Amino acid sequence: MRKISLLLVAAMLLSTGSILANNPTMGKEPTKNLSEQIKDLLRNNNFTTAEEGKVAQVLFTLNSEREIVVLSVDTDDETLDTFIKARLNYHEVDMTAYEAGKKYTVSVLISA
Repeated sequence: MRKISLLLVAAMLLSTGSILANNPTMGKEPTKNLSEQIKDLLRNNNFTTAEEGKVAQVLFTLNSEREIVVLSVDTDDETLDTFIKARLNYHEVDMTAYEAGKKYTVSVLISA
């Protein structure tokens, strides 16, 4: 009888150890990084192939509600400037670790 109870205790310890060793986040999609989220926000635009190759430097920050606040867009094209501000300003991003008020810069390149 004693051997059976020791065997059961050993089996429970081994199964508990293997359950705790499993990665609980495995199978869940990791959060996209900030640049990928911005890329998704700027996708599906109406720019033509004639406007391909236009570049802009976007300076922005995140507020306390994880929303993008565009501070400036460095480009010569007014249409691109307006497009970026309309698509990014006050859109919430999914970030777990961020600093409100920290300034970020991202390059935007128009491609067909």
